[in-house]
This record gives sequence, structure tokens and C-alpha cells, in this order.
Amino acid sequence: MGATLLDVIRGGEEALADVARQARSGQAVAVEHATFAPLLDPPSVRDFLTYEQHLAELAGHVPEEWYEKPLFYFSNPAAIVGPYDEVPIPPSVTQYDYELEIAAVVGRAGADLTPEQAQRHILGYTIMNDWSARDLQVHEFKFPMGPSKSKDGAITLGPWLVTADEVADRFEEDRLALTTSVWLNGVRVGGDNSANMAWSFAELVAFASRGTVVRPGDVLGSGTCGTGCLAEIKRTLGASAPDWLKPGDVVRIEVEKLGMIENTLAPGPAPTAIPPGRRRIHAAPLEAGSGRPDPAEEVHP
Repeated sequence: MGATLLDVIRGGEEALADVARQARSGQAVAVEHATFAPLLDPPSVRDFLTYEQHLAELAGHVPEEWYEKPLFYFSNPAAIVGPYDEVPIPPSVTQYDYELEIAAVVGRAGADLTPEQAQRHILGYTIMNDWSARDLQVHEFKFPMGPSKSKDGAITLGPWLVTADEVADRFEEDRLALTTSVWLNGVRVGGDNSANMAWSFAELVAFASRGTVVRPGDVLGSGTCGTGCLAEIKRTLGASAPDWLKPGDVVRIEVEKLGMIENTLAPGPAPTAIPPGRRRIHAAPLEAGSGRPDPAEEVHP
């Protein structure tokens, strides 16, 4: 077995140059004969929330606090699937969704980076589909811990890692400006331009490195773009929006300069039975209209 993409990333400029030499000498596999495995096994996956339109449509408004600093959650590195793999719908999920994103991949370790420094730590970019179980998400968001199983099933990355120099001419000010589109069963259902991100990828990497270390191979997703998921479309189109994903559906994402990924949904496994949590606190019923007891009036043994 040859070197993996993560091996190449960790090998730095010398390893990348060796790959380039192999390609120029004809040692690379022709695309039509290639098989596409999951792009890489990243040390970490952070997914941000950087598109105003997406947040405004889902939440009804954009809180002022959102602009103060970029938000992200840690996703599951073990969930990476190939760019053309089948994606099983997770157990018990009835509202499965795609999410159209671009991701930056870190090439060099760094800590407490400035945005200017962070830009030099970005090795390249790839397409990302952060699949989401919306029915599980509704339950999880009742508690202040962020998403868990609703984002645990699959993340599509690929088909390529396009190095930063290949898109150096596609910036508007400091924003990567690439047109994105998503197709469901052959019908275009959404798309945007990455120039609409509220923060640049360099700013995302810099923020991620604050007080810690970003490592070679770390993946940082942009978050869903405007009109980039069914949840948002359902808020705007109502009954005329497409149904939630089901087995047999085909989701295709295209991003200029980065290529195309296409996944077919498949039936998932049956859920493993997990019992409800053990209840140790049994609150006494309150009299109607009495509210909670005044702590000052409580008697403690």
C-alpha cells in the first residue's frame, strides 16, 4: 500500500514535490481508471457557521452576537466517506439532509496564528457535504452541548485536495470566491458563492489555532452556504420543497475549480436498543399557580 494523502500532507513540501514529479513522469493513475476512497483520515474536523443567509433563514434572524466570533463544532473524523460512495441513512432517522460546503485543509502545524500567518498554513481546499439528521438535531439542540448523533453519520470530502496555489486567482479581497451548486435527483436545488462567507478561511484557521494547535490534515468546513440544505429550502418554499432524503436519492455537489462529488442514499442499519436514562430525582408535584418553592422558606435537615 502506498502513501496516503495524510502521509503526503505530513511530509510537507518535499512529499508534495515528490507526488508532482510522479504525476509529471506518468506514474499517476489515469482518472478513468481510478477508484476514489475517502479523501483522508483527518486528525480533526471542525465545521463552522459562516453564511448569514443560511442562519437567517433557519433562525429567522441573525443575532448580533453571531458576528463577534466564528462558531464551530467538532465533527467525527471516522465518518469520512468517499466522494462517490453510498451513504446509509442513520438508524431511526426520518429527516436526513445534505449540506453544501467547502473545506480548507491545514498543511502545517501552528498555534495562535494571525490570519496572515494562517493563510500560509492552508494547504488546499476540497468539497464537503456535512450530512445531517434534522429530527435528531431538534432534540439535541434543546440542550447546550451542540450536535452529536445528528452529525455523526457521514461526511463526504473530495474528490480532490486542490492546493491553494491552484485557486490563488479566485479571491475577492480575502475571500475565496467559488461558485457552488447542489443537485438532488438531477434537479438543481441550491447554490451560492463562497465569497459570501462572513469570515475568510484564513480567519477560521486563525481562530481555530487560538490557544491550541492546528495540525497537518485538520479539516475546517465553511458551514452550509445559502440554499445549501433541505432544512433551509423547506423554510422558504414550504410544501413545494423537496422531501427529506430517502434511499435511492442522489445528491450531487459541484464547486468550480474543486470538482464534483455524488452520493446515493442507501438504507441504514436497524437501531441498537438503548434504554432511557435512570431517573434519580423525583420532583414533588407543585400546587397549581404556586410556582417553585422559595429557597428561603425551605427546611433543610
